[in-house]
Amino acid sequence: MPGAVANIHTWGEMIKFSHSIFALPFAVLATFLAARPRLPSWTQFGLIVLCMVAARGAAMTFNRLADARIDAANPRTANRPLPTGRISSASAWLFFLAACAFFLLGCAGFWWLDGNAWPLILSIPVIALLCFYSYTKRFTRFSHVVLGATIALAPVAAWIAINPATLGAPAWLLMLAITFWIAGFDLIYACQDVDFDREVGLHSLPAKMSIAAALWSARGCHLVTVAALIAVGLTAGLGTYYFVGVGFVGVLLIVENALVHPNDLSRVNLAFFTVNGIVGVVLGGLGVLDIWLNIARSS
Repeated sequence: MPGAVANIHTWGEMIKFSHSIFALPFAVLATFLAARPRLPSWTQFGLIVLCMVAARGAAMTFNRLADARIDAANPRTANRPLPTGRISSASAWLFFLAACAFFLLGCAGFWWLDGNAWPLILSIPVIALLCFYSYTKRFTRFSHVVLGATIALAPVAAWIAINPATLGAPAWLLMLAITFWIAGFDLIYACQDVDFDREVGLHSLPAKMSIAAALWSARGCHLVTVAALIAVGLTAGLGTYYFVGVGFVGVLLIVENALVHPNDLSRVNLAFFTVNGIVGVVLGGLGVLDIWLNIARSS
């Protein structure tokens, strides 16, 4: 049993399973928005969660495989499971293929359940995009935006899976908000590797410009995020609870950006994981509550 627990912990460390909390609440919010004026079924909800977890597992595993040599050379990441041999490349490839299979199975579930073939049709292009991100820092300083846009496909994909006929402004605005939210905090996170990225020729924005410029860019990204979230609420007709959530998100993003300075990156992990984890849970939770109560009042 201790060995099994250790193995689970190692795999969770490699794919950063705990980071699923970033995008999952927004996919759930999109699920409830798309299902209106009803609530999504438990089967639909379960398929969305399955697709989200499987897609993220596949994307993170591929990223670790693509970056294995880079991670091994970087002192900050050299202790990750693949560089240290705690997980073999063969095992990681098998895990990647299994995660892709579960993602395809989840997408097919919407076809079987509702006759909606779009998730299955789009599943392979989505996997390709998720994998493509891993190479962008080799040739563009805008890899942070690519990462954000890739993860931000989650709410749009959830909306297409639940009710593609109603896909519109709220879904695209939610994608915009998440794109710049993720890009902003990835810029903050990338500041830790400026010297290494310059040494090996990686094209992160902090390495190509400066840490100060990257942190200001992160603040600009997060301003776009808040503005887009307000627009989501207005175009989707959401109420008080949602906008209270947006207010909390605005405060949390101010805190996040205040935690790091060009000459002090010691609190990057606090800004990256703790604050952003709360952002997703607060906005997703209050948004779903707002929709749930509105449907209950209407029924």
